[in-house]
Amino acid sequence: MSAVNQEIGARIKGIRELSDLSISELAKKVNTTAEKLSAYESGETDIPVSILHDISTELNIGMTELLTGEEAKLSTFSVVRRDKGVGVDRRVAYDYKALAYNFSQRKMDPYLITIEPKPDDAPFSLNTHGGQEFHYCLEGSFGIQIEKHEIIIEAGDAIYFNSACPHGMKALNGKPARELVIIV
Repeated sequence: MSAVNQEIGARIKGIRELSDLSISELAKKVNTTAEKLSAYESGETDIPVSILHDISTELNIGMTELLTGEEAKLSTFSVVRRDKGVGVDRRVAYDYKALAYNFSQRKMDPYLITIEPKPDDAPFSLNTHGGQEFHYCLEGSFGIQIEKHEIIIEAGDAIYFNSACPHGMKALNGKPARELVIIV
């Protein structure tokens, strides 16, 4: 149980309660179970970025505020220097860096994601959430499953899809893959 998970969970619980939503009501709205949401709120379980995105939308709070406890303040432009994105350690298989965390009222959430390798025959871990996604592979290669379709994406390739469709990724060839992901 990490301190970061506990802080984010406490923010979710506090905002949920201020919004007069029960755990069951919010869980239903973000397509998870009350048991999982309770584990997220207590900090016992890592929260998938897709669920964080849906929670921020449902609770009408920016992702920056949800992740850091501070409101994004920049509105003209935002620069995030190399390796300075806010880390979002949500899943063991992926390392997320939020690239526009300090820009207020974003219309999209860009991330630099490193996908750690798994055996090529390992199953995909699928998730769903509202919105759309754009993925651009910077280095390496990864497989992405969208519904029943499996597509191989290599450096220089891009894919855009409906995030409501079950989807998941895994790095291929025993090497990490890095990609730019934009969630709208």
